[in-house]
Amino acid sequence: MHKLSFTKMHGCGNDYIYVNTMQQHIDNPAALAIRLSDRHKGIGSDGLVLIGDGKVGTTADFSMRIFNADGSEAMMCGNASRCIGRYVYERGLTDKTTIRLATSSGIKMLDLHIESGVVSDVTVDMGKPSLADPRQFIPSKAPSLIERGGGESALFVSMGNPHYVIFTDDVNEVETLGSVLERHEAFPERCNIEFACIETDGTLRLRVWERGSGITMACGTGACATAVAACTTGRTGRRSQIVMDGGTLDIEWRSSDDHVLMTGPADFVFDGEIEI
Repeated sequence: MHKLSFTKMHGCGNDYIYVNTMQQHIDNPAALAIRLSDRHKGIGSDGLVLIGDGKVGTTADFSMRIFNADGSEAMMCGNASRCIGRYVYERGLTDKTTIRLATSSGIKMLDLHIESGVVSDVTVDMGKPSLADPRQFIPSKAPSLIERGGGESALFVSMGNPHYVIFTDDVNEVETLGSVLERHEAFPERCNIEFACIETDGTLRLRVWERGSGITMACGTGACATAVAACTTGRTGRRSQIVMDGGTLDIEWRSSDDHVLMTGPADFVFDGEIEI
């Protein structure tokens, strides 16, 4: 047994346990993610994030690995990326305000917005989305979605990880359909599921079932996928405000290069030590 130092952070309520692996070694991060994420017997989180160096042979300044609460390894997390940007800057690991972060979905650019020496928010260049014909991804166990028109009401979007965005009048359907759709046969690698609707003020209300973690307060890649799906189906323009259970993200699907830019907060919760 030895003590592990960690920092808990959240982006719009999407909370993770962050460990600096440039100073500490973790043998089995998948098992540790399951143990520490337990909200009754552990620290409590949506998963475990490992912050590493930029790796030899890459142009990255830092790297990220992320493990969901069930121990599965995720490809990318927008909220965690923003938190890493604030962590490395305010903990003195860099003085850069533009950071290249290596993820399993490639290198992401983080632009830190600084006010009085503090990171107020972070913009992440999430890259280009990839869209698929939604008729290929209409789950047979959710006939109500088919009745709503399929291609107009549901769209499959990849932001480096898979998302199925469903437009509905009741975003709380995530509570009954999210777990079913995550593991539906249409998604052999499982899928993140978004339920979204347009509010009267033009914002997009979103609730998310994250692959490997269940319902979360927010999902950065999910917000990006939803903004892309809303624009693609003519519901919004290329800029959107995505309102989730834990907060709001500003999303721009930039017309010049089709990259998606996500801007939002990143907050420290507490530092601690735990025996592992």
